[in-house]
Amino acid sequence: MLIVEIKARCAEHDRIRRLLRHENARFVGEDHQIDTYYHVSRGRMKWREGNIENALICYDRTDQPTPKPSRVLLYHPQPGSALQAMLAQALGVRVVVDKRREIFFIDNVKFHLDMVADLGRFVEIEAIDAEGTLGKARLQEQCEHYLDLFNLPSEALVSVSYSDLLLQAKAGDA
Repeated sequence: MLIVEIKARCAEHDRIRRLLRHENARFVGEDHQIDTYYHVSRGRMKWREGNIENALICYDRTDQPTPKPSRVLLYHPQPGSALQAMLAQALGVRVVVDKRREIFFIDNVKFHLDMVADLGRFVEIEAIDAEGTLGKARLQEQCEHYLDLFNLPSEALVSVSYSDLLLQAKAGDA
């Protein structure tokens, strides 16, 4: 699956929520998610536990503040699977991200309003090509459109994952 995404710091969740409602976004729900990141040699791998979304997610993308493409593999394990413990033992846990996430959709574009423990508030825009029919250029256009609509300043854009931000914050505390 190909995704083009962008992440930005955003204290104005109410404003973004109003814009999404104005655009007739479909509200999926609020999810409390725990993402456990593992040590891997390439890309990122995380185990997501939530009320709405649960998956083992492997993805590879460049770290840049502008909309970035990523290749994503998803695996949906059975509840109570021993796989999570096996991954932790075999690979080691890199960091755990705890967040509350509001999830919205407009067509193939997914929006997250995130409150991340120890990091603050963010908005994410993910243009998703699940069937391989839209292409990177179209996904890029969609991301740019919503970035403009939300009027997010360039200095608010974040180039790395929440896991990296947490590790950077912990290194600064040391």
